[in-house]
Amino acid sequence: MAASVRSAAVKGITLLLFLLLAFAGHSLASDALSTPPADPRISIHEGFVDERTCASCHADQAAAFSKSHHAKAMALADDETVRGDFNNTRFDHDGVVTTFTRRDGHFFVNTEGADGGEGEFEVKYTFAYEPLQQYLVDIGGGRLQALDIAWDTAGRQWFWLGDGTPARPGSTYHWTGPFYRWNRTCIDCHSTDPQAKFQPPTNEYKSTYVATSIGCQSCHGPGARHVVSAQSADVSSPMTETGLPKVDAGICFACHARRTRLLDGYQPGKPFLDYFSPALLRQDLYFPDGQILDEVFEYGSFQQSKMARAGVTCLDCHWPHDAGLKAEGNALCTQCHAETKPERFADQDPSGLFDTPAHTRHQAGSTGAQCTNCHMPERTYMKVDPRRDHSFVIPRPDLSASLGTPNACTTCHVGRTNDWAAETMDGWYGTQWRDRPSIAHAFAGAANGDQAAAGALRAFVSDHDQAGIVRGSAIAAMSGIGGVDVTADIRRAAADADPLVRLGAAEAAGNIPPEQRLKAIGNLVSDETRAVRVAAANALASTPPDLFGNRRGHFETAVAELRAYVETNGDVAETQSSFGFFLFARQRTAEAEAAFRRAISLDPTLAAMRVNLAEFYRATGRNDRSEQTYSEAIRIAPERADLRYGHALSLVRKQALAEAITELAEAVRLDPQNSRYKTTFAVALDSAGRTEEALDRLDGWTAGGDPDIIGLALQFSLKLRRLPEALKHAEALARLRPEDREISDLIGQLKQAINGK
Repeated sequence: MAASVRSAAVKGITLLLFLLLAFAGHSLASDALSTPPADPRISIHEGFVDERTCASCHADQAAAFSKSHHAKAMALADDETVRGDFNNTRFDHDGVVTTFTRRDGHFFVNTEGADGGEGEFEVKYTFAYEPLQQYLVDIGGGRLQALDIAWDTAGRQWFWLGDGTPARPGSTYHWTGPFYRWNRTCIDCHSTDPQAKFQPPTNEYKSTYVATSIGCQSCHGPGARHVVSAQSADVSSPMTETGLPKVDAGICFACHARRTRLLDGYQPGKPFLDYFSPALLRQDLYFPDGQILDEVFEYGSFQQSKMARAGVTCLDCHWPHDAGLKAEGNALCTQCHAETKPERFADQDPSGLFDTPAHTRHQAGSTGAQCTNCHMPERTYMKVDPRRDHSFVIPRPDLSASLGTPNACTTCHVGRTNDWAAETMDGWYGTQWRDRPSIAHAFAGAANGDQAAAGALRAFVSDHDQAGIVRGSAIAAMSGIGGVDVTADIRRAAADADPLVRLGAAEAAGNIPPEQRLKAIGNLVSDETRAVRVAAANALASTPPDLFGNRRGHFETAVAELRAYVETNGDVAETQSSFGFFLFARQRTAEAEAAFRRAISLDPTLAAMRVNLAEFYRATGRNDRSEQTYSEAIRIAPERADLRYGHALSLVRKQALAEAITELAEAVRLDPQNSRYKTTFAVALDSAGRTEEALDRLDGWTAGGDPDIIGLALQFSLKLRRLPEALKHAEALARLRPEDREISDLIGQLKQAINGK
């Protein structure tokens, strides 16, 4: 009997070991013995395994990772994961009252819904961990929406994420709209192998992921092959074939970048620029000196740095699993910036004495003596989330004074001026620091349309000591300066070895005449980098296919990749609308109209999508449809001046001048600083025989010193023979254009005519 009991026990242990090995080696999709996941969106995609399998062998790494914010990026809402106060808490913002409650282990939000009425919504997931936590609500159709009221984990209070006044219910930027849709905006980076699975016929989602939050396979890639390798390996010898790709910085940048997704399925080891197209240093995203302005994350900043060019990566400073820093305080930096040059940096020399008051000019151990506080200043996003700039800039208070860029000195010394900071630095270093080369003046000039900036930008493009993202951004910025011929510059940039420079060239080509683009960037349709090929295809849309010659096949392949990008972003209205312009340029009119209409169906309240359709109708000679579409857009956003202006022009084309004048008056009222609206309004009044009224309006606007307004006032003064007024406007114009001989001659003629009377 004892023997049989022993035998049964051994059999039981053997069976248990077998089950454990089976669990470790198979996905939940094929393993009927696994416990069904509590999260209904979990689906073990092909090539992946259940995340718990990883921890069965890599316990230490799993334990370290569990402490990270990555591990808590998203979770089912329960008593352990929800950090906000749901104890019948009331939050009021601009008259929108929201109440947070809990019942039977579930969490609820009572707030304004898409229809404008009050509704109760159950919180399904937490989103992020600290310094803020958001909450996801299922509103049907598979859509998970992030509430625009978040919990401040440090201040322990609710706060509104938006700016200004709340958006209209159901609109783009209302919490129920596309901007706050997890499936569209957030899904890429908070779960393991998330797949949106957008359903175009119904505009619904069937989204799934391997794990609710970020997991091992988010960074290491699909683990099924690795598990098989581990099971088949000789336990007495080290594994040489892991079945996993080597992790590099690309996997970090896949999420820590302001980028456009070109293709699904990015995994470690694959080229970052084949799956994403990163934003260059645009003026709406970065300050002129390259510091972070909008929420751009780390890629674009770090690419500017000397460290990136020296081969430093994220993992040199951050532990791979808990994502914490590898050393405390300045010790992190002095890993490399030491007295003795590190052997690793054969071509660079980061050595020196830096962690000393002789360098920091601050007392050792003080806040001001910390490397990061001077060279990685913080900027706060989402109202409570300070993030450090990874371009590792040197403080330049002189640029702050002239260009409005931030600097660490006055960020820390609140209440002090930029001039004070600059003078203090003069005392420390002399004035030569002010002559240190900077990209700031050139990019600021380009943003202001200053043609004089073109020369400096051209020098940056050809300077191989500059970072690729700076050089690519420089050629793109050059192309936006009116009156500057950059075709030859774009052609040279298109042949550059750096893919970011070629990407800048492809984007820049969209700003030169279509007939010049093929010569400038035609070679890029066969570029080795997908992001470049897609950008080139987009810029070359209007080029007749026959002109490509032996590159036509490459062009069509690039167009197919562009279509794949459009399909990958099938739920993004802006992408579909942009594709409409591409199709129209290729004379595929019916497909273009369908794309514009598709964009509207995805985001019916985004007025810009209707503007694009209206302009498409204008370009195809359907003025009635154009005017009707503008009218629809105005009903959605009646306070948009650009809609009023566009509608007015469509009415002019329909010869409905009286109605057009009414709309132009509204455009001017809504945007009183726009000189184009004012001059068009005045011309319309003149065309209606109301020239005196037009001149009276212009007289009131000339104080702004706009030459177009003053010139039109001069023209109408002459037309009405109001010579003293004409002389006044001519003299004002002469002060703005002192080299214009025609104006000087006119002033003489007017004086003679007035005195002759």
